Amino acid sequence: MSKTAELLKGAAELFPDEVVTQAHVRHLDLPYGAGRFALITLDNGLDHTKPTTFGPQSLANLDAALDQVETEAAAGDVVGVGLTGKPFIFAVGADLKGVELLKRHEDALAIGQGGHAVFRRLSALAVPTFAYYNGAAMGGGVEAGLHCSYRTVSAAIPAFSLPEVFLGLVPGWGGCALLPNLIGADRAVSVIIENSLNQNKQLKGRQVYELGIADAIFEGADFLEESLKWTAQVLKGDLEVVRAEIDRDEAWDQAVERGKGIADSKVHGAAPAAYHALDIIAAAKTGDLRAGFEAEDRALAELIMGGELRSGIYAFNLVQKRAKRPAGAPDKSLARPVTKVGVVGAGLMASQLALLFARRLEVPVVLTDIDRERVDKGVGYVHEEIDKLLLKGRVGQDKANRLKALVTGSLDKAESFADADFVIEAVFEEMGVKQQVFAEVEAVVPEHAVLATNTSSLSVSEMASKLKHPERVVGFHFFNPVAVLPLLEIVRGERTDDATLATAFAVAKSLKKTAVLVKDAPAFVVNRVLTRFLGEVLGSIDEGTPVEVADRALAPLGLPMSPIVLLELVGPAVAHHVAGTLHAAFPDRFGVSDNLGRIVKAGKRNLYVYDSGKPELDPEVAALFETGDTVLTEEQVRDRALDAIAQELRIMLDEGVVAEAQDIDLCLITGAGWPFHLGGITPYLDREGVSERVTGKRFLEPGVASVPA
Repeated sequence: MSKTAELLKGAAELFPDEVVTQAHVRHLDLPYGAGRFALITLDNGLDHTKPTTFGPQSLANLDAALDQVETEAAAGDVVGVGLTGKPFIFAVGADLKGVELLKRHEDALAIGQGGHAVFRRLSALAVPTFAYYNGAAMGGGVEAGLHCSYRTVSAAIPAFSLPEVFLGLVPGWGGCALLPNLIGADRAVSVIIENSLNQNKQLKGRQVYELGIADAIFEGADFLEESLKWTAQVLKGDLEVVRAEIDRDEAWDQAVERGKGIADSKVHGAAPAAYHALDIIAAAKTGDLRAGFEAEDRALAELIMGGELRSGIYAFNLVQKRAKRPAGAPDKSLARPVTKVGVVGAGLMASQLALLFARRLEVPVVLTDIDRERVDKGVGYVHEEIDKLLLKGRVGQDKANRLKALVTGSLDKAESFADADFVIEAVFEEMGVKQQVFAEVEAVVPEHAVLATNTSSLSVSEMASKLKHPERVVGFHFFNPVAVLPLLEIVRGERTDDATLATAFAVAKSLKKTAVLVKDAPAFVVNRVLTRFLGEVLGSIDEGTPVEVADRALAPLGLPMSPIVLLELVGPAVAHHVAGTLHAAFPDRFGVSDNLGRIVKAGKRNLYVYDSGKPELDPEVAALFETGDTVLTEEQVRDRALDAIAQELRIMLDEGVVAEAQDIDLCLITGAGWPFHLGGITPYLDREGVSERVTGKRFLEPGVASVPA
C-alpha cells in the first residue's frame, strides 16, 4: 500500500458518513486520429441535487483510478488523461460534514496532505492531463482541475468558485499556490479573497474563461464532445494554447496589498482565513509549488482546528439548508396562485418591490399612489432599472420589453386591483395610514387576495383588526436594498390563516428570498435586535462617551459596518421611529436617543462627510450632540451592547418570536449582513461566554459552531 493510500485509509475512519464519490475510467479514441485517451468521471451515484464531494474514501477512489492511468501513460497506451464530472456537476470540494468533526491537529493536517498527494499526481503523469469543467465546480473541485495541464469550461456553468475563505478556510489543495501562477496574483486575489468575502460570489462559465482559468469554452449541450475535439487538436499540435504572461514584479505585491485592504474592510482582522490565504499567495510569487502546498497544509490544519471554520459551516448550513425548509411554514399545497400583484405606494421601496415581483413572478404589477406624478416616477424607476439590466447583458431586448410591459401605474385602486391576487402596501409607517389603505384595498380586491404589509415594526394584527377579513393579512417585511438582501420576514398576525401564510411563503420562494416565519411582535427580529444594539451605543454617546470611541467599540467583531455607519444606512428618521415603537412596547429596555431626535429634527440624513477620503462625523451633526459626563472605554461599550443583545435574544426566544435560536441567526446573516465567520449572533455570544453570564444558559447545544474540544 502506498503512503498516500495509507494516509487516506486512516483519514477515512474519521468520516463515517461520507457520501463516496467513484472515479470511473473509460477509454475512447480521440477524433482526428489523435490516439487513445483515458477519461475519469467523478460520480457519487446521486442526482445533480447531491453534488459530488471529496472525502478520504473519495480521494482514495480517484487515487486508484490514477494508479491505472499512470501505468497506461507510462506504457504509452494512452496519449492523455481527462477529468470530468457527472451531468451538471464537476465537483464541489471537500466533505465539510466530516471536516468539522476533526478534533486533532494531525488529523486535520492529514486531510490537506491527502488531497495534495492525490491531485498532484494529475500533473505528474507522463502524458498531458485535461480538466473538463462540465458543471458546478467549487473548492477542491476547482483545485483538482488546476493540477491538470489544460482546462475547458462549459458556458452553462452557473457556479464556479473557491469559497474557502468565506467558510473560514483557505483553498488548501493547491488553489492558493496554483491559481496566481496561472492567472496572476491580482486575478487570483479577486477569486480567492474578493469573491469569497463578497457573500461567496460565484463565477459563470464565461467569466472563468475570461479570467484565464480555462483555456477554452464550449456550449453546454455538446460540451464534452467539443472539449474532446479541442483536446485532440492540442495533442496533435494543430492548436497552440497561449496564456498571458504573469507579472511577478511589483504588480504581484500590489495585488496582495489590495487583498489585505479587502480583508480589512470586510472582516477587520477578526477572521484569520483571508490573511492566511494572502500570505500563501504572496509566497507563491517565487513559483515554488512544493513550498506553497506545504504552506496550504499548515494553514488548513490550523484553521480546521479553530472556531472560524465551524462558525462558517454553521452559517452556511443555515443559509443552504434551514432557509430552504422554513420552520413553521404551512403545507405548500395550501398556497393560492398569484397571477397579478398590486403595490400600494410608488416611492423607492415600493418601486423596488414592483421590480422584484415583475422580474421573479413575471406577472402584471400595478403601482398606485395619491397622484400621477408619484405613480409615473415609480414606474419610471422600474423601467430605468430594467434598461440597466439590458445594458449589463442581464436580460435580452425581448425580455426587457416584456418586463416593462408588465409594470404599470394607476390612480384607481378599484380598477387596478379588481383581479389582483396579492397586494402589498409600502406606504408611510403610521398605523392609521396603513389601516386606511387596507380598508380601501379590501373593498375592491377578490375574496381570495392576500393583503401584505411591508411594515418594519408595526403590529400586523392591529393593522388588520378593522377589516372584515383579517385572516388574509400577512407581514411581508423586506430589507433595503431589496435586490441585495435575501431576508424576508413573514409575519403571522393573530388572525392570519394557513392559506394566506402558505401563499406568502410560496411567493417568497418565487422571489428567491430567504423567508423566516416570525411572530407579530414589535419590530419582529432584525430591527428589534439592531435597535437594541444601536440603542446601547447611542445611549453611551448620550451619557458622555465620544462618538468615535463608541463607533469603534464593535470593530473586533469584524462586522460589515460600524454602528454609526449602520445608522446612516438605515436612516436616522427610520431608526428613530423604530426606537420609538419599541420604547412604547418595552420602555425598560429600549430608550429613545435625544441626540438622534435632534438629528432627525434638523433633517440630517447623512452623518458623515468624506472630505479627507475617510469618513468623519459631519461638524453640523456633531454640533447637535449634547452629552453627559459618563465616559466609557471601547471595551465597556462593547460589553454593554453584547449584554443587551444577549438579554433581548433570550426574551425573544421565550416569547416565541421565532421557533429557535437558529432562526435569529439566519435573520441577521441574511437581513443585516452578520458575518459568516462569526457563525451567527447566538453561537458568538455562546463562545464569548456572554449568553451564560447574562441569561444563565447557552442559546445552542455545546459544540455547535464552536472550537472542537
